[in-house]
Amino acid sequence: MQQVSRKTFIKNASGLIAGLAIPGSEQLPGLSSNELSDEVSSSFVLKNVRLETGYILEQGAVTGTSTDLFSVEIEQGKIKRITKNQVGSKSLDAKGLLMLPSFKDMHIHLDKTFYGGPWQPRVIKNRTVKDMIAMEEKILPEMLKTSTYKAEKMIELLQSKGTAFARSHVNIEPTSQLQSLRNLQTALENKKLGFGAELVAFPQHGLYYRDSTSLMKEAAQAGIDFIGGLDPASIDGNINRTMDFTVQLALDYKKGIDIHLHEGGADGLQVVNYLIDRVNENPVLKNRTWLSHAFVLASLESSQQEAIAEKLAAAGIGIASSIPMGRLQMPIPTLLKHGVQVVTGNDSIVDHWNSFGTGSVLQKANLAAQLYGMVTELELSQSLGLATAGITPLNRKGEQQWPKAGLEASFVLVDASCSAEAVARVSTVNALFHKGNKVFN
Repeated sequence: MQQVSRKTFIKNASGLIAGLAIPGSEQLPGLSSNELSDEVSSSFVLKNVRLETGYILEQGAVTGTSTDLFSVEIEQGKIKRITKNQVGSKSLDAKGLLMLPSFKDMHIHLDKTFYGGPWQPRVIKNRTVKDMIAMEEKILPEMLKTSTYKAEKMIELLQSKGTAFARSHVNIEPTSQLQSLRNLQTALENKKLGFGAELVAFPQHGLYYRDSTSLMKEAAQAGIDFIGGLDPASIDGNINRTMDFTVQLALDYKKGIDIHLHEGGADGLQVVNYLIDRVNENPVLKNRTWLSHAFVLASLESSQQEAIAEKLAAAGIGIASSIPMGRLQMPIPTLLKHGVQVVTGNDSIVDHWNSFGTGSVLQKANLAAQLYGMVTELELSQSLGLATAGITPLNRKGEQQWPKAGLEASFVLVDASCSAEAVARVSTVNALFHKGNKVFN
């Protein structure tokens, strides 16, 4: 197999044309750029697929990434085998595009958005969470009328950016009751061939501030995966009561936990430590518990950040970060150094909370790389894991760990020579496959 350097690849890349098919190559049966086959999965072979094979070292430092071209056989939604490139074979031609794991948006609100309708910016700045709760109680009844359609449009946006999976928080509160959940479940059912999701029952208006406890118990039995929470001190006024209900509900219904924590200072730190203690008391929750945002970590001294990162890692509690800028710059490198799983997501996309949102978690990885000075080949390559929930083609030692036979055939084809370039340049996603189905091209 011919080794191709980054320089050679970039030189040749200008000759690539958009799409996957070229004269003499087969189209994927039954699929077009915006249409899925009725089949759950297909069997086919991709040739001229660029895969990373290792790091290039100079005097012990990583200076580049080696790649080669391969043929990848897909069968029934999984990678069946990876072989030497079959140049003359009758198969789909990836034309030298780089295969990467499909992206995962691990913190988003698919159930409430303006996306898919007329442009609307956020109306008033600097409102408190309680102000926003009062606003939601007024606007949610109207938003619910189109929330299924708009969720589907947002899923299509995510797919166009290479994302085939999301962890979505969904409002559970007295105004929506369980209707927001049902509407989103309908959207996900309609998109199931090209998109996967796990759902967090989110008491957006507080467990006790607007009594949502009985609704949360109903939601725990209605197809969700995580029990959510929101700022127990400032919203509900009682950290222990709120956290105990959340943890017990997760235990009773065998769910994970994912809590929104915007609170800083002593209250925020108390919530973090309280959750660590409760997870350590209930090991079944280890590696199934998350703190979303956790802005309090940004305000700690570096020694405190190191200590709390060790405790979070030992308890198997991950951080889902929207990677904010400014004074809320999170200690992501410290968390990763100590083995805390860190994932990212778009959070809100053009809704009443936020006027922004591109739908790209690859852009989030790029932002993290810029914020934390991840400029070397190794750092950029490994930061791809922020966009894929931790999966990278190469580990830090340069050993190939993805793709492998037997793994789910969910991947993107991007116009880049390697992961590092894909992150640094937010490279174009040319195609997305989910469990063997081509869902975007």
